[in-house]
Amino acid sequence: MKVLITDGLEAEAIAALRKAHEVDVAELDAKQLLEAIPAYHALIVRSRTKVTKEVLERAANLKVVGRAGVGVDNIDVTQATARKVAVVNAPTASSVSVAELALGHMLSLYRSLAVADRSVKEGKWEKKRFEGHELHGKVLGLFGSGRIGAEVAKRAAAFGMRVIAFDPYLPPEVAKGHGIELVGKEELLEDADIVSIHAALTPETRGIIGAGELSLMKHTAVLVNCARGEIVQEVALADALSSGAIAGAAVDVFEKEPPAGSPLLTAPNVVFTPHLGASTHEAQARAGAIIAEQVFAALSGRRPEFVVNPGAYG
Repeated sequence: MKVLITDGLEAEAIAALRKAHEVDVAELDAKQLLEAIPAYHALIVRSRTKVTKEVLERAANLKVVGRAGVGVDNIDVTQATARKVAVVNAPTASSVSVAELALGHMLSLYRSLAVADRSVKEGKWEKKRFEGHELHGKVLGLFGSGRIGAEVAKRAAAFGMRVIAFDPYLPPEVAKGHGIELVGKEELLEDADIVSIHAALTPETRGIIGAGELSLMKHTAVLVNCARGEIVQEVALADALSSGAIAGAAVDVFEKEPPAGSPLLTAPNVVFTPHLGASTHEAQARAGAIIAEQVFAALSGRRPEFVVNPGAYG
């Protein structure tokens, strides 16, 4: 069968797929994808390619769409289900990498690492200016706590932090097993010294962190977002930073990427990374191996382990 990979994949995963299938690797724009897709039985993407309703309607032979990562908000899952096309992902691939980045951002904010680095490179020696804070003893609030949140909680415990979370879908016994105390949304925002976003992007969570939510946070609190940019309203966050309503933010994801014109780019006390959560060699290798396995299963008539839309199988 024919497999199209449009966003790149680890060489080992491509080689594994080629043992049984014809594989093409091509970075296509929206128009080119519409023209190419009728010939393929499987499509593998990351976050760049948009698998729209129009793409799926033209995909006469498509059996499976694989997302070499976690979020599937760039895939029209409803349309895929209607057309009996399985959507699979690699939910366990990047959990550790994203968790480590989130902790890295917390340390960077608390110890002014990025600004201090620039200061020294400018020939300055500003020890008093960069007196920071310890993570030890602080309250970490996880806004959403799935696999990645659990990994963050594990590492936060090693720093001596108290971990609370707002997640309506996390069973209390699971939370307790991860050392997490479940609280309401307002309580989390009011009590946390660091609010770290780890929710999936859904209609419920889109824009859920706005001016009202940010106003509940402590003036000394910081916000870290390594999940999805659309969860946090950028204008509201920029205003909160500019007014001193919160002390700082670390942002790995944006409403629009690249974030040209984002108000956050000129806001004070914010550090950025260019959507690096899953950008480690280890995470990419795991994502490739997992998604190759999932696509193999779907093309051979078996039900894959990580099916996002079980309705595709009736």
